[in-house]
Amino acid sequence: MDTTKPSASSVSPAALASLLDGPIPPLLIDVRKNAAFAESPCMLSGALRRDPLEVARWAASLPPATSVVVYCVHGHEVGCNTMRALRQQGVDAHYLEGGIEAWREQALPVMSKPPGATTRWVTRARPRVDRIACPWLIRRFVDASAEFLYVPTEQVAVVAQRDQAIAYDVGPHVLRTAFTHDGERCSFDAFVRLYRLGGDAALVRLAHIVRGADTDRLDLTPQSGGLVALSLGMSRIEPDDQCMLKAMMPLYDALYAWCQDAVRGQDEKHTWSALPSSTPAQS
Repeated sequence: MDTTKPSASSVSPAALASLLDGPIPPLLIDVRKNAAFAESPCMLSGALRRDPLEVARWAASLPPATSVVVYCVHGHEVGCNTMRALRQQGVDAHYLEGGIEAWREQALPVMSKPPGATTRWVTRARPRVDRIACPWLIRRFVDASAEFLYVPTEQVAVVAQRDQAIAYDVGPHVLRTAFTHDGERCSFDAFVRLYRLGGDAALVRLAHIVRGADTDRLDLTPQSGGLVALSLGMSRIEPDDQCMLKAMMPLYDALYAWCQDAVRGQDEKHTWSALPSSTPAQS
């Protein structure tokens, strides 16, 4: 029996640890009751926090084709009931056997809780392509209220530990993270893979555009060069990183909408039929 794969409904702490280290890790969701969550100092690293009493509201916002593991305190009715409710919504959901307490008893890693229900991310200051595209993806597909911090490179590791933030788009000399470049693929590719978003053909097409722009391979797509120009231009006129992120979000919304049309074969072409010149030809 393959113990690294979840059963029909549950997954053990050891099996979950193996899955999280695998090529396509599941999405973790902390569904402890509000009082239990408030009393606890920690949560599983990278987990989203969601209210188990509001499953119907947040289930629809989960990334499509995502495998989900929910956990409560002891892996009893809260985790099981949330799993069942998610499955009724068509989500591939499992619950963690023994909950977070069993996870901690096996000395598996946890992180200090970020304030509120949001995830927090940190990367290098002065973003261009990847460090804007990745926040767009997270806010649109994973966690709409996620916080993003931009700091000098030498402060990334310190801020990640101090503010319980997940580092992304940094090299191993700064801090080890799964959310970064891997060979020819950029950080945006890592987010698509780790959050199991590859079933969205439009998002995959957008990933090619971002990859070409971020890795200076402008031959990958005709749109990559335009994205570089817009990103660099915005960084010139907007010195504040948070303001730049806010300004670029609609651009990525528009580019994703174009990708959706393109994969449906409905991408509109801009054409121009030249009219005969009214200027007499010079002899």
